Amino acid sequence: MIELEGVPELIDPVMVAAFEGWNDAGDAASTAVAHLDKEWKGEVFAALDAEDYYDFQVNRPTVWMDDGVRKITWPTTRLSVVRISGEKPRDLVLVRGIEPSMRWRSFCNELLGFAHELGVELVVILGALLGDTPHTRPVPISGTTSDSDLARRMDLEETKYEGPTGIVGVLQEACTHAGVPAVSLWAAVPHYVSQPPNPKATLALLNRLEDLIDVRIPLGELAEDARAWQVGVDQLAAEDSEVAEYVQSLEEARDTAELPEASGEAIAREFERYLRRRDGGSPSAGGHATADGGETGPFLKDNPGGRTKPPKPPRPSGTDDDESSEE
Repeated sequence: MIELEGVPELIDPVMVAAFEGWNDAGDAASTAVAHLDKEWKGEVFAALDAEDYYDFQVNRPTVWMDDGVRKITWPTTRLSVVRISGEKPRDLVLVRGIEPSMRWRSFCNELLGFAHELGVELVVILGALLGDTPHTRPVPISGTTSDSDLARRMDLEETKYEGPTGIVGVLQEACTHAGVPAVSLWAAVPHYVSQPPNPKATLALLNRLEDLIDVRIPLGELAEDARAWQVGVDQLAAEDSEVAEYVQSLEEARDTAELPEASGEAIAREFERYLRRRDGGSPSAGGHATADGGETGPFLKDNPGGRTKPPKPPRPSGTDDDESSEE
């Protein structure tokens, strides 16, 4: 039985969820939800029972001191509410946690129980995967849904993916079967610089979420952090000709692929975001999802010089050099 005492009646509520782990390359998705919670001062109203869903040898509890008293924080998933005021008030139910170790169907059913009790109209699940994308270009964001009507209405892709999935995919399908509209927003994180944080990917997810649910999200210092992150990666690439060459090859591939689309729609979306802002005023251990549904661990390995390198791009077929690419 789900009891929600003390939670006020919500206005057009949207549930926004993200989970640390396989679905969260660069911690981009979980950081996005944490940003919403911080900027809008979310109030936690529920936490799932950690005993039901987590293997504590995989996601260990932490011990901390509170006025000389030792306390334990258990890995779990928490729900909070944020109230958005303005001309179009709307409330968000934020779900932030760790991908569960077990009982995924029960986990999703419990979250859907909260969604039903709170009158949630839309579930948006944020994720991030590792991809062949250069850090110097805008972060690709894909929006997918299993609902064909929702795909047409919100200009999303109807998912056709087949392969390994994480809790993001499972929760989206659970929403579909329960008749709850659900969308997944995925950020592609450069696989050669996959260590968290990645504020540029977090910023891109929040911008796309802003467009999707038609709210103005306060960004705080996130835009400045994203610029600083890119400058730092630029400097790293400049120190190594092999890295710089690899990044250039990704840039050329990206620019060639996107050239036919040149981007009236993207310009229009950016202009709408500008107007909205002007009018409104001021992982756990293990790998991450990749674009093909595989799994990989951290990509940048320490070399003897203390710097890190990307995997070498595949060599053209027919070459005499059979040197294998670095994993």
